[in-house]
Amino acid sequence: MTRPALFALAMALAAPAIAQTQTQPPPTAQPDGAGLEVTVSDENDWQDLGVAITVFATDQDVPTQTNAGSTAALGRSVSQVIAADLRNNGLFKPSGPDGLPQPSYPQINTPDFPVWSARSAEMLVQGYVRAGEDGQLTVGCYLYDVALKQQLAKAGWVVPPSDWRRAAHKCADMVYSRLSGESPFFDSRIAYIAETGPKNRRMKRLAIMDSDGANHRYLTSGQATALTPRYSPDYKSILYLSYLNGNPRIYVYDLATDTQRLITQSSNPTFAPRWSPDGKWILYSMAVAGNTDIYRVPVAGGASQKLTDGPGIDVGGSYSPDGSRIVFESDRSGSQQIYVMNADGSNQRRISFFGGRAATPEWSPRGDQIAFTHIVGNLRVAVVNPDGGGLRYLTDSWQDEAPTWAPNGRIIQFFRTEKNTGKASLWQVDLTGRNERRLPTPVDASDPAWGPIRP
Repeated sequence: MTRPALFALAMALAAPAIAQTQTQPPPTAQPDGAGLEVTVSDENDWQDLGVAITVFATDQDVPTQTNAGSTAALGRSVSQVIAADLRNNGLFKPSGPDGLPQPSYPQINTPDFPVWSARSAEMLVQGYVRAGEDGQLTVGCYLYDVALKQQLAKAGWVVPPSDWRRAAHKCADMVYSRLSGESPFFDSRIAYIAETGPKNRRMKRLAIMDSDGANHRYLTSGQATALTPRYSPDYKSILYLSYLNGNPRIYVYDLATDTQRLITQSSNPTFAPRWSPDGKWILYSMAVAGNTDIYRVPVAGGASQKLTDGPGIDVGGSYSPDGSRIVFESDRSGSQQIYVMNADGSNQRRISFFGGRAATPEWSPRGDQIAFTHIVGNLRVAVVNPDGGGLRYLTDSWQDEAPTWAPNGRIIQFFRTEKNTGKASLWQVDLTGRNERRLPTPVDASDPAWGPIRP
């Protein structure tokens, strides 16, 4: 890239709603205990917690219409997804399900706590999978404090067989939230740009997948170049930029109908469409007569309003969670820097004064930080406070860029380009900067966008 990220040219059918229900536990259900809670109040407080995760039990082993086989096989698969979720976020140190005692169905809410104490487990996750006569699956999930011998949380979900992974993510979310005090994020989806082909004829398609890389699907054919996707606040659609024969168009892709609607088009270079938090406006940047400014247009369509009007390149707007302010990048000072303005374009002010260049700012859903690409030789993902203070680097590689936040504001996703090969891939890092991992994608990947938690 000659100019990184936004200065470069620039769901499958919605899954059936997952129904939460009171778990229908095996006999002799025990009451919830008050328990203890490990709350994360600061990035430096994150710690490993010993969590044992057993194979989920079943009252009878019956076939299911999933790729996991019977309910017994599905019980193991569910627990494996839960363990992977908790392991990959860096806060927990889970063990299991392989190599651990496997409880029977009646033992789900009567754990043998001495067994788990002997294994140095601090927390215990158990559950069950049951197939109903209507073909639906019920997945129950229980969290126990081993030292206190108390149940901390329980929940259950009724799902179609095809949605068993969602129930596993919901269970992991319950455990994560109860023990960390933070909002969940595992049951969410990611949109990104799938890249294939040689550099001079690169095919860029819009694709989506679960937060762990499962259930991958391409949404566009690649006939037109797709760029910079973003999920709508209500999770029903994806906003993205499309270039066909050099002509830019902004589309909203409806995930329930697999159809798309044109929002605006122009013969002028257009970049980086973004939603407002209320879903009523779309920000984008457009170059006219050598000047690039930020505009907004109603989601329903209509006339665009110019929010910036100065010399230079203004691009990459991202709303604060309350919709009152917009963070963007501009080279009006002579190099790419971060600016903040009111939602109507007033009170524009620079906030980055720490050297180098700054691009692709994205406001945290918590409102407390702004992630961006810092360019000083290499490209690194960093965060700052909304006033520009508190600069912290989260990555240190050759080219990491275009950060996007998990719905709970604790994890950041970005794409990394390898120095020697030019291959691009998706990565995640938490706010400590210590827990970094690559997400699996079938092809090269760029421009990630993390969607909100699924209803």
